[in-house]
Amino acid sequence: MANLLSTAEKQPNPGSDGSAPFDEAAAIEHARQVVERSGSSFRLGMRVLPADRRAAMYAIYAFCREVDDIADEPGTGPEKLKRLDAWRQEIENLYAGRPRLLTAQALLEPVHAFDLPKAEFLTVIDGMEMDARADIWGPSYADLFLYCRRVAGAVGMLSIHAFGETRAPAADLAISLGNALQLTNILRDVHEDALWGRLYLPRELLDKHGVVATTPDALLADPAVARVCVDLADLAKEAFAVSSDLMGQLDQRKMRPAIMMMAVYREIFELLRQRGWKQLDAPVHLSRWVKLRLALRYSLF
Repeated sequence: MANLLSTAEKQPNPGSDGSAPFDEAAAIEHARQVVERSGSSFRLGMRVLPADRRAAMYAIYAFCREVDDIADEPGTGPEKLKRLDAWRQEIENLYAGRPRLLTAQALLEPVHAFDLPKAEFLTVIDGMEMDARADIWGPSYADLFLYCRRVAGAVGMLSIHAFGETRAPAADLAISLGNALQLTNILRDVHEDALWGRLYLPRELLDKHGVVATTPDALLADPAVARVCVDLADLAKEAFAVSSDLMGQLDQRKMRPAIMMMAVYREIFELLRQRGWKQLDAPVHLSRWVKLRLALRYSLF
């Protein structure tokens, strides 16, 4: 992604200081293109939403994608932190009604229309800072679930506002489903993350099974890692079960995108369990047919 600071300097300030207003349609289209280019399964759930709520989710996703790219792209820690700080300032600009970046401009109307909480945008950035400050390797349970709360739970909190269902227990669902989805991501990406020098498997489970590796090669060669994954998968399974129970207490029509995403990730999770944990480099993907089946099941088309 282009340097955030230079991008901000090039884009117009739509405030009340006499500068030209931004092109809302262009901002919305920018967010939509970010979603489409991503190829994310989240697109399936977004498509069922009314146009204004769909645009809100596109903008939320684009924001998450852009700050996540800062944490994942090459660069030094200080450089990444500087760019994330620039996004913190952009969130302040957004809530002051003067966003400069296209993605923030796409968020302006949803922020007001759906009361998107500023704190949750900042929480997402906090999560990206955890990756940017240092490569995570065997976090404690507390740090792992803090990370999940920041990078996934916060997205869920923003999403329930965009969906229009914020009654209890929607907030609890946002956190539990965020845990389920993020733990699934972690289990899916153990091999890839290790090659990048990252390990999100919790320290308590590593210690329980005697995994002491501090390098990618040593970690991936240790057969005890499979047992760690089994235990973490049990936690993910429990998070899915809690989420399913909470989902049943909410408006199913409004929560249909979340229901869809839970179904997609459950499919991925079950494929991972069927594959097992001894061949962590064996990729797991949903087939086009499975995606179509899920889409038809939830009447997305």
